[in-house]
Amino acid sequence: QVQLVESGGGLVQAGGSLRLSCAASGRTFSNYAMGWFRQAPGKEREFVARISQSGGSTAYADSVKGRFTISRDNTKNTVYLQMNSLKPEDTAVYYCAADFSGGYYRPDRYDFWGQGTQVTVSS
Repeated sequence: QVQLVESGGGLVQAGGSLRLSCAASGRTFSNYAMGWFRQAPGKEREFVARISQSGGSTAYADSVKGRFTISRDNTKNTVYLQMNSLKPEDTAVYYCAADFSGGYYRPDRYDFWGQGTQVTVSS
């Protein structure tokens, strides 16, 4: 089992920044990849970013590329999502998830999920 707890969400004006954190416990953190997803009201959960076990490989959705940065600190068992130049369309609940199965962009293939943190971007 892996327990994931997100933090750092909130209300921010368009153009602003937020940094989300996701603290993991339960298994050796450096043994699995991590992803960030988001879900807006009435929409399906969508891929945002992914980072490999070592942090050496990252991937982003086109909608956030160049604005968001995923990183991890394996000494602190934490993954981060730095979000810059936020837009109202970034408003959603953001979830971190643990990837033991090669889920990549598919949320249905991730193994463990956090409870989510709300990000609201006002125009």
